[in-house]
Amino acid sequence: MISDNTSAEIAALKNQVFTLLVALIVVSGTVTVYLYRQVSLAGKDIAQSQRIQAALNQNQANIENFAARLVDYGQRHPDFVPVLKKYGLVPLQKR
Repeated sequence: MISDNTSAEIAALKNQVFTLLVALIVVSGTVTVYLYRQVSLAGKDIAQSQRIQAALNQNQANIENFAARLVDYGQRHPDFVPVLKKYGLVPLQKR
């Protein structure tokens, strides 16, 4: 039958398997918590970047409107044209 030495080895292997299972559960739980935290932070970052993008789009529209008004002003006041040319805002020539 099974000797005492073999029974001791089987018991040691059972203890080792149990210890490894507990370690696996602890490690997988830790990784799960870490990944959940990363997903949570990424979701917050995405929401913030969407708000920033919306603000940038609004500012871009305001800047384009302001530039159009400057070009319009430059068309009515020719002495302002060099300032517009300096910043790359060339008014359309009237024909």
